[in-house]
Amino acid sequence: MGYRRIRDELDRHHDIDVNDKRILRICRKEHIQSTIKWKPKSCTRNSNDPVHIAKNYLNRDFHADAPNEKWLTDVTEFKYYIGIEVHKVYLSAILDLYDRRIVAFKIGDHNDNPLVMDTFDEAAVLESDAHPLFHSDRGYQYTSKQFSARLKKHHMKQSMSRVAHCIDNGPMEGFWGILKRETYYGKRFTSKKDLIDAIASYIHYYNTERIQRKLHLMTPVEYHENYYAAA
Repeated sequence: MGYRRIRDELDRHHDIDVNDKRILRICRKEHIQSTIKWKPKSCTRNSNDPVHIAKNYLNRDFHADAPNEKWLTDVTEFKYYIGIEVHKVYLSAILDLYDRRIVAFKIGDHNDNPLVMDTFDEAAVLESDAHPLFHSDRGYQYTSKQFSARLKKHHMKQSMSRVAHCIDNGPMEGFWGILKRETYYGKRFTSKKDLIDAIASYIHYYNTERIQRKLHLMTPVEYHENYYAAA
């Protein structure tokens, strides 16, 4: 946890009003440092023979005026160890740009079509009236005929990042970085169940407990609900 988040937590949960600089001075004096940032690595594989390619309609406009206006998605990988054997699980998630809420996620043993399709299907059920601009990279799942058909069925416009431009999906990559810094990096998971439980628990925490300065010291769920309460 960096000094900004410490300040925000003190303000929100303990009614302690201090400024960033004071917290920074204390952190430096006590040698308190946040987790080192790691360069995010997406594991979604680009399609060699894409059936459907969409333009980059999002065009790095990461602002949204309302929930379910713009969704981002991606897949990332996690490792766990059984003895000397390395195993992997894959996390597919959909993020709402308005409130930075994780709308839906799925964890599986394979980075394949069912993982991505199941994530989308869950989001479509949870937000049945949503017709967002749907942005992804050019992974083979997202360029498939099956995925394109799903988007058309739910009246969603598809947008795709340009090749080798990860920043086109920046907030999604940013979420991977936050998740891994706060619950994964620096740990060695030796159980698939423990790793999956840790990922699922963190996403619940992120959505419902982790306040964000960009959301006016609210959690994603609070910011989401506040929109409808003010409407």
